[in-house]
Amino acid sequence: MAATSPEPSLSGLSTAQYTSSTIAYTPSTSTTQSNTFTFPTYTSYPPFYTLQPNLNIRPAQLDLWSTLITSYAAHHRLFRISLSSPPWDLFTNASIHRALKAADIRLVLDHMSKPENGARIEWIPPTTRNEQSNTCWIYWKTVGEWADAIYGWVDETGQKGAVLTVYELRESDAVSGKEWKDMDEAMLRKVLNALVKRGKAQVFGQEENAGVKFF
Repeated sequence: MAATSPEPSLSGLSTAQYTSSTIAYTPSTSTTQSNTFTFPTYTSYPPFYTLQPNLNIRPAQLDLWSTLITSYAAHHRLFRISLSSPPWDLFTNASIHRALKAADIRLVLDHMSKPENGARIEWIPPTTRNEQSNTCWIYWKTVGEWADAIYGWVDETGQKGAVLTVYELRESDAVSGKEWKDMDEAMLRKVLNALVKRGKAQVFGQEENAGVKFF
């Protein structure tokens, strides 16, 4: 009987050189941005795709996954991830024939959803009661950071006191090249609600042509 192969380990991978500050991706605001995402070298290390049983190693592995996911989402301007159809190349490295299991993808996303880990993921409640959510928002910018960005644009363009529609904020030529262009409407409303709580905006109506007044 053949011997069982040992469990792959990340113990040989130095995670110190892969902190979020060294590989975090700042997306270009240009609409001609390349669709090619440069994956960090640790994604070519086979054990990266096996959830490590060693609890001294696993937190570093999860942090690497968190940084990879947020960097990838920022580059491609993804605002949500669905477990039923995740980005094919994000959790798979075809060149080394390795992929993260579906259950482990959920565990990584759960890790990212915790406040102590940055709360970069928020599970979207399922439409059917007692079902587990399979879709989540991904915050490569936090709601607060998005609120700052949009309000800064409103201020810079002299639109305080003006009423803009949700459509104009999401899809108009005025926001062409802005990072929040084509943001999911539900996420944009979360951002606008943050501005409402700050006393910086007021929202009228619920549809896409609802008005937003900035103060």
